[in-house]
Amino acid sequence: MSFSFQRLFAIMRKEFIQMRRDKLTFGMMVGIPVMQLILFGFAINTDPKHLPTAVIMGDHGPFSEAIISGMQQSKYFHILPRAFSEEEGRLMLEEGEVLFVVTVPPDFNRSVIKGLRPDVIIEADATDPSAVGNAVASLRELIPLVIDREIKGSLHHLASRPAAASVNVHLIYNPEGITQYNVVPGLLGVILTMTMVFITSLAITRERERGTMENLLATPLRPGEIMIGKIIPYIFVGYVQIILILAGARYLFNVPIAGDPGMLLAVSLVFIFANLAVGMTFSSLARNQLQAVQLSIFFFLPSILLSGFMFPFRGMPGWAQVIGYMLPLTHFLPIVRGILLKGNTFTQIVPHLIPLSIFMLAALSVGIVKFRQTLE
Repeated sequence: MSFSFQRLFAIMRKEFIQMRRDKLTFGMMVGIPVMQLILFGFAINTDPKHLPTAVIMGDHGPFSEAIISGMQQSKYFHILPRAFSEEEGRLMLEEGEVLFVVTVPPDFNRSVIKGLRPDVIIEADATDPSAVGNAVASLRELIPLVIDREIKGSLHHLASRPAAASVNVHLIYNPEGITQYNVVPGLLGVILTMTMVFITSLAITRERERGTMENLLATPLRPGEIMIGKIIPYIFVGYVQIILILAGARYLFNVPIAGDPGMLLAVSLVFIFANLAVGMTFSSLARNQLQAVQLSIFFFLPSILLSGFMFPFRGMPGWAQVIGYMLPLTHFLPIVRGILLKGNTFTQIVPHLIPLSIFMLAALSVGIVKFRQTLE
């Protein structure tokens, strides 16, 4: 039989009609590439600028002021407006409020004039080495440069010497800048997000496609009992994953566990519930398993790209950070890294635990409503 364009166009017309009827799938086919284009084109930045920095000023002479001014002009640093004490600086690093603490020692200007080459001490949060690497490299060149510019007049003889001040950088929490220390704890959140959302998003749609949903509805089970009964087994699965990843992190990759693992397990329950609720909501919205998977991808992509797992969160534009703050993984990553690498206490993780709990309650509420509508 010869090739027929008429039959070809008939098949094409049928496919377009099918696409038009399946609006969710069509939306995902268009929406996912657009989302990737926007995220990779506008939101991802591997050279973050304006990193929050606290300064401990032990001296207010012209050389120390020139250092601060030079750091502001470099655009790598956002210098907080007031000077902090040593204790405040260390606490802000622990809680993740700042990525750098710059200490200008007392008598810094006098020591420069005497040719004593005093140290400017830089403490950098190296839990994410890629976020601070370029800024640290710029500091090593910037500080001697700005001091040399201030050497003039009667101090001209200092210009012929080696740099008038030295830069002493302390990478804390990950002094060797080992990438696995940042990636492996982050994988805990990524794997939980991927598996919890994907698996539960298939839960209802699979029952519907197999025709077993009617059997469930015929039983005396109440909607809440069905939903909880479906969620609890996945909580056990989530904890098995956490224990396996923590064991691998400790014994395969030598990731230090500075904090309380029991507290991490307890806090993880909130994160697991949040992702399970998202999965159950998708499961109630989707008509089939393909749509459930597509919805999961639509949630997973921004979670992994905008949470700070792959790319520095501080390097993203404001609108991308706002979206990132609405995702549970963005708050779970600093909790995991804070407990494992910094030894954070419960009080120090509360600022991330509150938005995570709010997301969990909102997702559970939406999930229960959609699940009831599905059963009805």
